[in-house]
Amino acid sequence: MGRLFGTDGVRGLANAELTPELALSVAVGAAHVLSEHRGHGLGEHEVHGRRPLAVVGRDPRASGEMLEAAVVAGLTSAGADVLRVGVLPTPAVAHLTADVGADLGVVLSASHNPMPDNGIKLFARGGHKLPDAIEDEIEARAGESWRRPTGAGVGRARDLQDATERYAEYLLGTLPHKLDGLRVVVDCANGAASTVAPLVLTRAGAEVTAVAAEPDGLNINDGVGSTHLDALSTAVREAGVDLGIAFDGDADRCLAVTGDGAVVDGDAILAVCALALREEGRLAADTVVATVMSNLGFHHAMRDAGIHVLTTPVGDRYVLAALHQEALSLGGEQSGHIIFLDAATTGDGLLTALQLLGRVAGTGAPLAELASVVRRLPQVLVNVPVSDKTRVASAPAVAGTVAAAERELGGDGRVLLRPSGTEQIVRVMVEAPTQAVADELAQRIARAVASA
Repeated sequence: MGRLFGTDGVRGLANAELTPELALSVAVGAAHVLSEHRGHGLGEHEVHGRRPLAVVGRDPRASGEMLEAAVVAGLTSAGADVLRVGVLPTPAVAHLTADVGADLGVVLSASHNPMPDNGIKLFARGGHKLPDAIEDEIEARAGESWRRPTGAGVGRARDLQDATERYAEYLLGTLPHKLDGLRVVVDCANGAASTVAPLVLTRAGAEVTAVAAEPDGLNINDGVGSTHLDALSTAVREAGVDLGIAFDGDADRCLAVTGDGAVVDGDAILAVCALALREEGRLAADTVVATVMSNLGFHHAMRDAGIHVLTTPVGDRYVLAALHQEALSLGGEQSGHIIFLDAATTGDGLLTALQLLGRVAGTGAPLAELASVVRRLPQVLVNVPVSDKTRVASAPAVAGTVAAAERELGGDGRVLLRPSGTEQIVRVMVEAPTQAVADELAQRIARAVASA
């Protein structure tokens, strides 16, 4: 068995790979680690005379009920107290972990994955992501023999009745400009934002039409949300509103569509927010963090605005690490996972939506006009199956073909070649001034990869 924790917690097919027994073991391991560690941001056992405290939330998929019960049982059996917050976005659990002074936050969600999957994501004290070393220690402690507390030593569980209100008030406190008069369709993916997103956007002043906001445990991410924008584009055009906002299942991502239904991806949202923060003097070091997959058009827009781009590998954990290491304030991905580090410890789709909509309302400019600052270059991605991705990706013949393509493009495009992190695949990405050039160069490099 490989490492239990992936790039974003523990994830798998619920009740097959991710079983209640596994969830209980992970919860017990987390309780033991958080109660024993000092100086790791996980809290201390019996801090100020109390037991360790964990906040537990979930998205609405059916298996979350089962896994929540297992996690709560594991934590309380190990002597930790639990605050259940119910169905709320992942970033809400991170915020509430900090807000109530808990030692641990636990989210049961598989984010944008299909309904049959689920996952366990853990946050340390303060709502921060756990370091890899702590995840490894929790994994090592899961399933070990241990002495169970009895009597008054058993943890207690209760509901945090005002969890949604606490999160909503925090979000509204970040709003840069009231949304009065703005008409918005919001696609909640039948997920964790289905209640809180319409509530917050309405309180912010927008006229809100909510779609995919009736979760039944089975319909999360089912043809809706930030990974399926066609329905939102149609709804926006038919309703004649100003724009549309879409979240994924756990609402840590946000994408948008303009009034005419055109998609506004994470690159454009990041650019709009970077320009807004720089104008307000709040963009640290006039720098924004993006991944290698950000379109070259984003880089050109930032260059023209005098904003530096710090590039990281793909994955929000790398964006977050760069923000911390360089003391920066804003970063994100094409997927719409945007991190405002001055306001949150992790990506928050609702926070992103408020910042974007606040910019639209504050400037009076349509979203299409604001997003047009990024003139997206045609981008082609080809996945090439290989027998040895590391060898092929570094083969001299492949390097020569890539170098030749880069010379042809000059400064008007780029080539990115990288091995997949999980499969025997080499990914070839080409951006060029025209679709035809991008297609031709991508296929040329893909043939070289396949032959290497």
